[in-house]
Amino acid sequence: MYTVYAHLTYLFLSVATTIWVARTLARNGRVFLSDTFGHNEALADAVNNLLVVGFYLINVGYVALALRYGTQPHDLAESIEVISTKVGLVLLVLGGMHFFNLYVFARMRRKALLRSQKPPVSPEQFVTPVGTWAAE
Repeated sequence: MYTVYAHLTYLFLSVATTIWVARTLARNGRVFLSDTFGHNEALADAVNNLLVVGFYLINVGYVALALRYGTQPHDLAESIEVISTKVGLVLLVLGGMHFFNLYVFARMRRKALLRSQKPPVSPEQFVTPVGTWAAE
């Protein structure tokens, strides 16, 4: 009987945490994505929605697969240990995904900022491209 309660508690905690994290990241990440995509709000919202869907798919899939693995608890103490181990792994997966996404979008943002920067000094002269000499 401990196994059933442990599984139900694990599913509830893991899915509730996944939903909370996804909503928090979507709400607070919108500004970051908007800046990353040059204040293109429609693109930022679309990417944000796609990230949330992927986040749910990966995490709920992991939660469902991890349900089967681990020891079967025979008392309350073992149930708490099994639940904390499985929920802890879910939290590590959530954190890993979060930092990976931050890394990718920070790189994208840095490249976008570099492209939009003006040269450090105004040019004093211009060089004619090589291909235009033959036309003269």
